[in-house]
Formats: sequence, structure tokens, C-alpha cells
Amino acid sequence: MNVRQPNELHWFKSTYSGGDGGECVEVATDAIAIHVRDSKERGGPQLAFARSAWSGFLSDLGRGRI
Repeated sequence: MNVRQPNELHWFKSTYSGGDGGECVEVATDAIAIHVRDSKERGGPQLAFARSAWSGFLSDLGRGRI
């Protein structure tokens, strides 16, 4: 399976993020992983999580465990 390079990903911010350039993260997905980066440092470090790990994180977040 071919994974897209980070510059080929479609990045988006949460609709909860303000437009004032505050502290936000951007997220992109591909067939294998969920990618996360700082919206202020788009060329900086990025994290990649397995889809199952990201799903578990969101589930725990929704249940107030995080």
C-alpha cells in the first residue's frame, strides 16, 4: 500500500478552532494513519497514529477519560 507524503495530505482544523491563529492542531488522514501537526508550524514535526490508536483516543476523550 502506498502512503502519501505529508505535503500531499489534505490537512484540516477542527470547526471548534478559532480563526485568530491560536493554539490549534491540524489533522490529515490516509489509508494507514492519522497525521497530526501544529497549525502554526506546518513544516515542523508531525505525528502519525495508527487508525485504531486514534479511534481509541477519540473514544476515551468522548467518555471523559482524557
